Amino acid sequence: MSFRYIIKQCLLPPGLFFLLLLAAWWLRRSRPRLATLCFTLGLGGLWMMSLPAVVEFAARQLETEPALNMARWPTLAEQAQVIVIIGAGRERADPAWGGSDQSTGLALERVRYGARLAKASGLPVMTSGGLHYGAPPSEAAIMAASLQDDFGVTARWQEGLSRTTWENAQFSAQLLKAQGVERVVLVTQAWHMQRARWSFEQAGLTVVSAPVGFRSTDGGQPLGGWLPESRAFERNGQLLNEAVGLIGYKLFYR
Repeated sequence: MSFRYIIKQCLLPPGLFFLLLLAAWWLRRSRPRLATLCFTLGLGGLWMMSLPAVVEFAARQLETEPALNMARWPTLAEQAQVIVIIGAGRERADPAWGGSDQSTGLALERVRYGARLAKASGLPVMTSGGLHYGAPPSEAAIMAASLQDDFGVTARWQEGLSRTTWENAQFSAQLLKAQGVERVVLVTQAWHMQRARWSFEQAGLTVVSAPVGFRSTDGGQPLGGWLPESRAFERNGQLLNEAVGLIGYKLFYR
């Protein structure tokens, strides 16, 4: 576990809010007003992170790319040369699959969507994702296996070295440009598409956005989404991490 990872977990929720609550307890006698502020921010932050309404609001700020109209699926080959599916992590040693590593639910959502686009358009597919835990198989290989076994689609290319969205773009562009490919249909989560598209365009590729897994739609939660849910906490964490990543990319990558 890297020091960078530990710092990240401390500075982003829920770690930040737990640190604020810890500070409130530590300062309760020596600095009661500051302790009250820390407690309010910590508890309030945890409450906000657990609200589906906040998920929808945050997602609307990130999901700026519209869904790809299904009527356009058969004509994608007129606009692009390949479908690129970006990895989203892997689950290690799943006993249900004989102890083999599997794609996460987010990655499978991307794989399924990419497979449908490939069948509708006839475009070849590339999977992109490296060694998430530093050991094989790569995310690209796992997604390619799922494409073939579950959807009957063969991945023509696999980019298995990248560790970040920026590297997804850079390494994919290197492989594709060597084959004369410069126009891609990019498949990733709707809330991740801003950063992904920007990264691939910075790598010199022309991008047709194919976002999936929108979270800005009304989920029909009781009380208008103001009742705390455990699932909302995880989703808000992902969206906040994405917002930080989007800002960071545009500051540090050019």
